[in-house]
Amino acid sequence: MRLSEDLAWRGLIKDKTFADNSWLDEPKTFYMGIDASAHSLTVGNLAFVLLGRRLADAGWKAVLVMGGGTSLVGDPGGKAEERELKSRDEIQKNIAGVREQVTKLFSGENYEMVDNYDWLSSLRYLDFLREVGKSFSMTELMQRDFVAERMGKDGSGISYAEFSYSLVQGYDYWQLYKMHKAVLQIGGSDQWGNMLSGVSLIRKKEGKEVHAFSMPLVVNKTTGAKFGKSETGAIWLDSAKTSPTQFYQFWINIDDADVEDYLKIFTLLPKEKIDQIMAGHKADSAKRSAQKILAEEVTKLVHGEAQSGSATGVTKYLTGQVSIAGASEVDIAEIRKEIPSIQVRDVSSIIDALVKTDLAASNSIARTILANKGIYINGQTVTRDSFEPRDFQNGRLLLRRGKAYKNSALIELK
Repeated sequence: MRLSEDLAWRGLIKDKTFADNSWLDEPKTFYMGIDASAHSLTVGNLAFVLLGRRLADAGWKAVLVMGGGTSLVGDPGGKAEERELKSRDEIQKNIAGVREQVTKLFSGENYEMVDNYDWLSSLRYLDFLREVGKSFSMTELMQRDFVAERMGKDGSGISYAEFSYSLVQGYDYWQLYKMHKAVLQIGGSDQWGNMLSGVSLIRKKEGKEVHAFSMPLVVNKTTGAKFGKSETGAIWLDSAKTSPTQFYQFWINIDDADVEDYLKIFTLLPKEKIDQIMAGHKADSAKRSAQKILAEEVTKLVHGEAQSGSATGVTKYLTGQVSIAGASEVDIAEIRKEIPSIQVRDVSSIIDALVKTDLAASNSIARTILANKGIYINGQTVTRDSFEPRDFQNGRLLLRRGKAYKNSALIELK
């Protein structure tokens, strides 16, 4: 399948400056800006990074731009409120963390990584006004979606710094066109207004046609929320922020309504394989086979084979696919990293264990959940107050509150 056909099938083309998608099938050089607003990317960022990886796989050369300069200004795209300015030191630390993640995702590809601070830091204001500011009309800029939304009746307003961001990004594209022969910029749909600035500037300054295209923002179909947020916040690629097992379980819990789309967006599996996976899933969705493959594939991409295997193993114990009785000491050590664990006697109070492991906020709440059949020992509902010797399998058991496996604790005999 040609690149243009593959991207269209995956639903990854939204806005574009070229009329015929087949323009993408002749590899050239593209660039993409990498978000450095945090020390780690999220799974929302991952969708965009993998879009760049697909172009690189198809033979395009990638120029990956760390926003050391633009992050000092603040990108208004997709934001209803003004961003808080970050220090140069904080941005550098963020870039270091993000660079490591992107390098892993682009391993083996033809790419170059640059930092726009290198050319923006020496840019003189009067030169910028003459070279760039003179090339844009206020009418054109005021019509950009992100400006119109912020300046509208219920908008929060926009500072001159963020209003100017679009011109700075346009200047980036111009420099990358001259330095690296970049003729395509890719980004999320919330960046479309900024991306158009570079296309317009290069046409005016160089008399050349370059292009841009955006991908849709990924949204949870069930909740309508921007993808990548959970009950406890963002899902990070940094294992110190979101452990590989938590990361794996995020994908395991994806709704049936979203799983096919996410296989297309977040894995590098070909169409034939995804069609095969979905056929099996639709035949017996209770097995959640599509979610399992999705979780394995994305965890391997982000954390590697070893961490993916470990996350899969821990999840099998938590979900009851494998008995906790057979867990090795290595497995138990991994489980302790993921969920609370305590040691008790075999006739200890279940109420105390629920409170000590934070599965219940108080004794009275624990009793209420227990009475309502919301407590499970090794996957079986219990209503009694105390553990019994038969609950323990090889000296341990899994205690769970409700149906969500993340609300589990490891209980071990003293």
